[in-house]
Amino acid sequence: MSKPATQRIATVFPLSLRSALTVIGGMALLTLGAKIQVPFWPVPLNLQSMAVMGLALGLGPRLAVATFAAYLAAGASGLPVFAGSPERGVGLLYMAGPTGGYLIGMLAASWATGLLGAGRGAVARVGAMLAGMALIYGLGVAWLAMYVSAPRLLAEGIAPFILGDLVKVGIVAAGASLASGVRHKAS
Repeated sequence: MSKPATQRIATVFPLSLRSALTVIGGMALLTLGAKIQVPFWPVPLNLQSMAVMGLALGLGPRLAVATFAAYLAAGASGLPVFAGSPERGVGLLYMAGPTGGYLIGMLAASWATGLLGAGRGAVARVGAMLAGMALIYGLGVAWLAMYVSAPRLLAEGIAPFILGDLVKVGIVAAGASLASGVRHKAS
């Protein structure tokens, strides 16, 4: 391929090969996180939001959003990447269901968490993840209101998940601090 042709391609598709492979790896991590069920109280947890937070802190807002957008596109196309799919449906029909707002919230959280926490200290990372979780809950519950009556929204859309999500934030914060310490020692 000639140099002008590759320059035109690079202009149309500004992601490098490394970034593209990072997005594909991140999509695999998100899918794996959505599929893993961890026994917890009061409800079993999947690890998808933990993957969202880890990718946002590790990749920064641009690549984290690209990764989650690609994940949503894969799910919209019918690939069974979401939690509970294919059993609870696939594609746009699944995304329009009760959990659709949480998926949009995770896209927003990818940006906010990456913007507020990537490359910062432990306290800023925890604050960024809590802000990201607030976006997930806010957009998720707003969407869930189409399916659940207002008095039940808190009990069904937030309360069962708070404790588990706080544990996941703690695990990601510890992992990010450990990774930061390893990078610091290596340089």
